[in-house]
Amino acid sequence: MISADIVSDTKHWNNKIKKTSFFFNNLLRHFPHKYQFKKKKVSLTILLSNNKNIKKLNKKFRKKNKPTDILSFPFDKKPFLKKKIYLGDIIISYEFMNKTKSLTNFQFKDKVFKIFIHGFLHLLNYEHIRLKDYKKMSKEEEKIYIYVRNKIEKFI
Repeated sequence: MISADIVSDTKHWNNKIKKTSFFFNNLLRHFPHKYQFKKKKVSLTILLSNNKNIKKLNKKFRKKNKPTDILSFPFDKKPFLKKKIYLGDIIISYEFMNKTKSLTNFQFKDKVFKIFIHGFLHLLNYEHIRLKDYKKMSKEEEKIYIYVRNKIEKFI
């Protein structure tokens, strides 16, 4: 089973997603079976942040002095050899998700969900540096998105 611990360092997230822990863990519960890890205890941490903090992390770890939408930090390159697994950390910037300030809560959550899938796949060592890898990762993102959206009729 997979679960996420949610941490927020900015209050703005609560304006768009009232119950962040429920939101992300409900999404994870509806992921395709291959990402359910039924016989293992799998966890990750999501930091809901802002442009200022994500810029600092992006500069420190990626040598890019600018904010970004999401950062993923996988914990282990071969995590699935154990029964209890920590996948790593995902950081998402509120300002990037809310760039178009006229987004409804539904649109905002949908955008966050899409970028979360992207970050989640990075924790599983998917990359998109080469075109071949980009296509593979994009295809997997779309599969997960469609699968979950079909399972959760009324989007959280």
